[in-house]
This record gives sequence, structure tokens and C-alpha cells, in this order.
Amino acid sequence: RTHLMDATPLTLEQEFSGYAQQLLNGTKRVESCLPRLSQIALGGTAVGTGLNSHRDFAVKVAEKITELTKRNFTTAPNKFESLASHDAVVEASGVMKTLACSLMKIANDIRWLGSGPRCGIGELILPANEPGSSIMPGKVNPTQSEAMTMVAAQVIGNDTSIAIGGSSGNFELNVFKPVMIYNLLQSIRLLGDSCRSFNEHCISGIKPDRTQIEAHLKNSLMLVTALNPHIGYDNAAKVAKKAYQENTTLKEAAVALKLLTPDEFDKKVRPEKMTGPK
Repeated sequence: RTHLMDATPLTLEQEFSGYAQQLLNGTKRVESCLPRLSQIALGGTAVGTGLNSHRDFAVKVAEKITELTKRNFTTAPNKFESLASHDAVVEASGVMKTLACSLMKIANDIRWLGSGPRCGIGELILPANEPGSSIMPGKVNPTQSEAMTMVAAQVIGNDTSIAIGGSSGNFELNVFKPVMIYNLLQSIRLLGDSCRSFNEHCISGIKPDRTQIEAHLKNSLMLVTALNPHIGYDNAAKVAKKAYQENTTLKEAAVALKLLTPDEFDKKVRPEKMTGPK
């Protein structure tokens, strides 16, 4: 589907491969920002000059913190930058926001695809985590998707505060680090917890409704796209419009317009062959 309208067919595997790639890209973004996030300003003292500190203090304290935390910390190469700005925190929050946007899209798609079960799209059967709504017996709500989208909204809001804080440093010292770190840590915890819950209580239990998928596939007017190379775009559009306006099948419309015989239509419109390049 594109623009919330029917489009050419794809497999459920292809749909979910896009989601998987979004998350893989998100993981790589997280990994790429960690080296800059691990640079510490200790040793720069008040304004970055290192006044009143031992010349080896900056390196030694980074080594000691690495030893204590078992994480790789390094001394910032430029203490003026690391005190006057918190760009690494802004960058990390941007990565969290990007991941939140990906998860918002995925969660929304899943609850749309599971909508119904009889009056919606209904192509996915979502796990029933609750016995029903507060008033409608037997109603199954996509609560895990809803929780994920709320987390995403919170993370996007946290990033706005971090962006304001990161851009508000005056001269040699940015004093917004407390709110920036608070929001970043909250975003990280929320995303981690919600991903685990979403996977455990939703993703791992999703099943396809093959009957509904098959019905939508057969009823889709956009299968007419397969006819473009054979009868041209304009004629294919006529077929789709006629079928829609008269509530008939694409085959019936194509035959009525004398553009194809029933046998020719069946040979040319093969949904299983429309999920990749020729």
C-alpha cells in the first residue's frame, strides 16, 4: 500500500524485511555514535585550558574510568569543545529519535495490518494480551503497538529538549548537561524496555491471516499494473477504472473493453510474479 491506497503486491516477508533493515540501520547508528559519546572532558578544568591540573591527569583519569566501568573511555581531544558543547549527547539523542521514528512506523503498520478483525485490514492476527475492552466483550486492542508509539512520542519530545540544551551553551561552558543526560538516559531505557516488551508480547506471536490476504490480493485493482507492458498505461488505467466503477473484476473489464481475452489476461496477470524485477 502507498498513500494508504492499494498498490502492487509484495510478500509479507518483503514487508517485514523492511522493518528488520530499519532496526539494523538503527543498531549501526547507535554503534557509530558511541566513540564520540565516550570522550570525556575531565582535565580541562574550568574553561578547557587545564589550569591547576597535572599534565597527565586527563589521560590517567580516562584510563581509570575505563578500568572501573569496563567501558572504553578516552580523554576528549579538545577540552574547549567538550566543555562548551555537548554535541555527542545531541548526536546520541538524534540516533534515539531516529530509532523511535522507525519503531513508530513499524508499530503503526502492524496495528493497521491487524485492524478489524472483520471491518478493517485484518491481514495480521495479533496476540490477545488482554481479555477485552472495558465495555466491549471479546475486543482485542493492539496495546503493545500503542505502548510503543507512546514511547516513540516521548523519545521524540526528549530529543527536542536535548536539542535546545545542546544549542544553548554560552561561551566556554554548557550548563544544560543535567537535563540533557536525564532525557537521554530516559530515552535509552524506554526504547530498550519497550523493544523487549514489543518483541515478547507482540512480534513473536503475530500470525498471518492467509484467507484475508488472499482475498485482498485477488480483489486488488492494482494488479492491472502487470498489463502496462502489454496494453499500455492508458489502457490499463481504463481497465482499472471500469472495474472499479462497475464493481467487476479486472479480467471482466479487460475483456469487455476488448483489450484481452480471458486466457491472455490469466497469462499476463500473475501476482506471484509481480514481487520483483523481471
